[in-house]
Amino acid sequence: MPDASVVEWIRQKYVAVLGDLDERGRRRWAAAEARSLGWGGVSAVAQATGLSDRTVRKGICELDDLEVVSWDRQRKVGGGRRSLEVYQPHIVFALERIVDSSTRGDPMSPLRWICKSTRSIAEELNRQGFTVSHSKVAELLREKGYSLQANQKTIEGKQHPDRNAQFEHISKRVAAYLHSGQPAISVDTKKKEALGNMKNPGKTYRRKGDPIKVKTHDFPDKELGKAVPYGVYDLANNEAGVTVGVSHDTAEFAVAAIHQWWTKLGSKRFPRAKRILITADSGGSNSPRTRLWRWELQRFANETGLKIELCHFPPGTSKWNKIEHRLFCHITRNWRGVPLESLEIVVNLIGSTRTKEGLEVHAWLDEREYQKSRKVSNEQLLNVRIQRNEFHGEWNYTILPDR
Repeated sequence: MPDASVVEWIRQKYVAVLGDLDERGRRRWAAAEARSLGWGGVSAVAQATGLSDRTVRKGICELDDLEVVSWDRQRKVGGGRRSLEVYQPHIVFALERIVDSSTRGDPMSPLRWICKSTRSIAEELNRQGFTVSHSKVAELLREKGYSLQANQKTIEGKQHPDRNAQFEHISKRVAAYLHSGQPAISVDTKKKEALGNMKNPGKTYRRKGDPIKVKTHDFPDKELGKAVPYGVYDLANNEAGVTVGVSHDTAEFAVAAIHQWWTKLGSKRFPRAKRILITADSGGSNSPRTRLWRWELQRFANETGLKIELCHFPPGTSKWNKIEHRLFCHITRNWRGVPLESLEIVVNLIGSTRTKEGLEVHAWLDEREYQKSRKVSNEQLLNVRIQRNEFHGEWNYTILPDR
């Protein structure tokens, strides 16, 4: 039995140098101490350090034979615990069979209907006769190039055969307007935002341990209502005007937002404008199929004297509309992590959106009530002076003023 005072003395020395030693250094330090103590030294050092007798003796062998482990290694070649794949050679195949996305269509896949977490995968592997922990499953997945992946919106559905041709047509028309100094804008409605002290995705800097406290449930507050931002992005000046509505996203509201932009910004930026190009998607409040959209554009043309040329993106391609990635994404980034408790907050956050590329955003509130399902009669529609382009006139057309 080693002397207790000797063991305590060794333990104190070991604790003092432990932080500076790697695996190989600990082994050799223990071996040198054991050798200096003579008979009984291995047991005393093992007891003091918590290392096994076998490890201490291995260190002594290394001291005697420096070639056992080269200076740049912790262990000799082939040393250490064998990898899981050595004594369970089929585990990787079984793991990939479970995880591989191709099994999603296989009703016999064991994880077809449950979340493929590392714990559930480990449980299934254990049921198949393997021995593995969830942490080892995570390690194997990383080694094989797997990682957690979110859904990615890339499938567009059925594509129109003239999709690319319409893209090229829009590009040419925008280039022509910019070259001639005439206004070209991209328009759309941003996602409606429910107002209230509710969670807004994202994070914002605050003192540690002091997050903004919000409601546990995001039920809409009928008294506070919602915000409906309609954006107009000036393609020439990297500038935008956003009208925040409180009512419905109708064609009347959409054209009112465009008119608001023209009154506050567009007419000042383009004082000699004779015509204006509007690019928009083919759905929602600015759908070319909506009678009210064409009727309200006619009123806008009559009031301003502008020829209004429309180019719509084909159905299912709204993300190609410039406003989506030149304006809306920056607004979302600017208000991340901030509860949208009032219309004032929404307007101020939109209006303070800036980018290093020089984007400038102006925002204003429209508190008017817009009627849903407002009808336009056949007689009214006859007063719309519309000229349709030979190439897909349903997407490309011009509204002429009556003066």
